[in-house]
Amino acid sequence: MAGQIEEALTVLDEALQIAGRTGERWLDAELHRHKGELLLRQGHPEAAEELYRKALSIAREQEAELWELRAAVSLAPLRRDQDRPAEARDLLVTVYRWFTEGFDIKDLKDAKALLDELDHRG
Repeated sequence: MAGQIEEALTVLDEALQIAGRTGERWLDAELHRHKGELLLRQGHPEAAEELYRKALSIAREQEAELWELRAAVSLAPLRRDQDRPAEARDLLVTVYRWFTEGFDIKDLKDAKALLDELDHRG
């Protein structure tokens, strides 16, 4: 598993470099989020948090609401686990409220489940 994570990190770094060279940056938020997921699996929550925040920032700049939702869903559990459930909820609910349809898709179901959990904790 560790070898696969390292390989995946290498692929993500290469993809980010290619995006930087070509100017095709529409997937940058997702690339950073996925890299954060991998670093979190390796036990690096601080590095993961930094990448999630970068993904959020990029998604906001690009007005890419789905990418921002995904980054928020990734970051919120870290906030929760840092004993900051209100901050986690605020982050997530702000993005979730933008959506007015498509509530049967996995991303919105995941966000709703996390919001429900945070509501019960706080």
